[in-house]
Amino acid sequence: MNRFHQRTALVTGGRSGIGHAVAGRLASEGARVFTAQRQLDPNFEGIIADFADPAAPEAVISEIVSKAGTIDILVNNAGVMKEGTVEEMSVDDWHHTLAVNLTAPFLLAKYAMPHLKGGGSIVNVGSIEGLGSNPRHPAYGASKAGLHGLTRAMAIDHGPDGVRCNAVAPGWIDTDLNDAFIDSFADPDAFRSNLSSIHPSGRTGTPQDVAALIAFLVSDDAAFITGQVYTVDGGRMAKLSLP
Repeated sequence: MNRFHQRTALVTGGRSGIGHAVAGRLASEGARVFTAQRQLDPNFEGIIADFADPAAPEAVISEIVSKAGTIDILVNNAGVMKEGTVEEMSVDDWHHTLAVNLTAPFLLAKYAMPHLKGGGSIVNVGSIEGLGSNPRHPAYGASKAGLHGLTRAMAIDHGPDGVRCNAVAPGWIDTDLNDAFIDSFADPDAFRSNLSSIHPSGRTGTPQDVAALIAFLVSDDAAFITGQVYTVDGGRMAKLSLP
């Protein structure tokens, strides 16, 4: 397929994990792909940016427009996770999480919007933690719930401009970060077995699982889809726990 021929895409956090899979999928279907993150990306047209800095989003969009002339697809994927209850978490960690996970997507959309009008698409990478919560993740859960709300607001406000905005809410995805977390346990194999058992699909997800949905949502095949949050979790959120 060549669904994204002559289209320019930005994938934040595109150097690894879900972002890397999304960037690869869009590029394989003809898009010119830029990524933006704190380290240089050798695989795509990478831009170094720290999204905790409120000046970074405007600078990134400006650089892409200067090089490509426009931007057609925005995938807000970059994110951070800080652990701690509301009692334990520092105010700095709270602000840092919201800055990267929620304010940066808002600012990237703000500065990209003039170029997206007339047929552009935004996908925000939320989380099932924007729908439920894991322990000790107040800032992460709040930021992802906020991102889901921002998705709907932008879809309503900018639908008349020809801009579609959707979100995906991944569950447990096999990334290097999650693998390192599992390996920190005394019995990683037992942890992986338990993970599989809570998914009706019988397995955890891959970055490519998420990338496939995002590629669909930013394509013309999804022309009548906007304002939605799609859960990608192998059925985990649909399954009730046993008493």
